[in-house]
Amino acid sequence: MNRIALVTGASRGIGRACALELAKAGAKVALAARQLDKLEEVAAEIRALGAEAFVVELDLASGDSIKAAFSKVAKEFGRIDILVNNAGVTKDNLSLRMKLDDWNMVLQTNLTGAFLCIQQVISPMMRERWGRIVNISSVVGQMGNAGQANYVASKAGLIGLTKSLGQELASRGITVNGVAPGFIETDMTGALKDEQKLRITQNIPMGRIGTASEVAAAVKFLASEEAGYITGAVIDVNGGMYMR
Repeated sequence: MNRIALVTGASRGIGRACALELAKAGAKVALAARQLDKLEEVAAEIRALGAEAFVVELDLASGDSIKAAFSKVAKEFGRIDILVNNAGVTKDNLSLRMKLDDWNMVLQTNLTGAFLCIQQVISPMMRERWGRIVNISSVVGQMGNAGQANYVASKAGLIGLTKSLGQELASRGITVNGVAPGFIETDMTGALKDEQKLRITQNIPMGRIGTASEVAAAVKFLASEEAGYITGAVIDVNGGMYMR
């Protein structure tokens, strides 16, 4: 894979796994997030594999930050062939008590931020007549989840965005797909108590929580040459927790 990839939220969890997987496949990888120190740790892992990595600060809640980050990556690597929209935030509460600021922050970061990132790569990808955009949604964006109305709306919105842009960009050689993880071993699920994990796994046919590398494998496939005839699709990586 002689391509340039940019992964948002690459400092940990699924984003880190995606960056490592793409690097192993031969891509040069730009790592974007707010925590530069954490990104440097991931970059060191990638360089230890003999691959190239570039670190850039990115705040998805800021349009100016997005433009600046993508400009730096384009200057460093020349172009961006693969965009993985992974970064996201949560601010959970019951809808009755949810503050407008918390609603806006989650939608701005998870959905609007992803859209603004996509806008940064569309024109260059159109010129190259090749591009891969992969949006990381969530199983809760498909089935809903009490106490997460803002997060669920943002992740469901990503699925709709994926399908619309898949139609818009297909004729230019650009695919737009999604991956919808279920419960995955990350910092977020690591904070759950054992009884909470037990309750969750009882609702997963495979009987276990997934790994970030399993999500990254789906992302790597969608970013590959072999996935060139797949667009507007959402791959579920959820152990059977939700079946459409």
